Amino acid sequence: MPQSSPARRLWTAVEPLHALVYFAPEPAAASRALGLPSWWMGYFAGRAAPLGAVGPAPVAAMFHVFAPAMVARSLPDAWAYASPEAVLEARTEAVRAALDRTLPAGSGRSLARLAELLEHAAAGCGFEGRPLAAAWSRVPRPAGPAARVWLAATVLREHRGDGHVLAAVHAGLGGLDTTFTHVATGNVPLASVQDNRGWTEAEWGDSRRRLTERGVLDGEGRLTGAGDTLRRRLEEDTDRLASSPLVALGTEGTEEAIRLAVPLSRHLVDSGALPVPNPMGAPRP
Repeated sequence: MPQSSPARRLWTAVEPLHALVYFAPEPAAASRALGLPSWWMGYFAGRAAPLGAVGPAPVAAMFHVFAPAMVARSLPDAWAYASPEAVLEARTEAVRAALDRTLPAGSGRSLARLAELLEHAAAGCGFEGRPLAAAWSRVPRPAGPAARVWLAATVLREHRGDGHVLAAVHAGLGGLDTTFTHVATGNVPLASVQDNRGWTEAEWGDSRRRLTERGVLDGEGRLTGAGDTLRRRLEEDTDRLASSPLVALGTEGTEEAIRLAVPLSRHLVDSGALPVPNPMGAPRP
């Protein structure tokens, strides 16, 4: 994978600061306090909240890698328990508390400067064909540097994610096929992904047959040479489609953002607040 590209380096540096929302106890507790009966309902409602009271079909399309039936178990039912506005407010406050608890003491100045840089980067994003990132870009800026960093990192994350979906669809990969090729790189354990994406055994089997017939996987479920080329191209296209924030920051701003974010993200991983590898795909910085 193109680990040295500037777009990938920025994502690797910043993504853990977003991804803490999936692993810290505070957001899960906030979701329960709203009355949402399951962790996954909180996940789908929390990530989709800026879109409004949306149903399962558009969310499954935008999130891409989850089985539509899994999404439909959470949406639109979540909105009967709490409004999108209430979910968004509770989630933002909870992740602020989580970051305040888990980040090292004395990091306020770094967080404040990083918030400025990431907000500038997010303002430079183009949102054509990127509905999830566009929705998050309209969320009002919260108070406090930790919450500001998280929101800006979330906009950048969803901007990159929307681009990744565009690149996967262009490559002829459905959501499960994209996931299967990711597993086949060896970067994420199959068991953790199977447990967290909602696809049936039959659907996994169908995907494996499709990819094998296409020459992407070999008989052992590993990437062929053609599959490796396809996966590399997918990651390169994702990086290319994530380049507008880097243009906004410029080389010096990008390097400063990476320099500020890496110690903070590394602390989250080293302290155990964020597991790596993990089913959400957050990397080790």
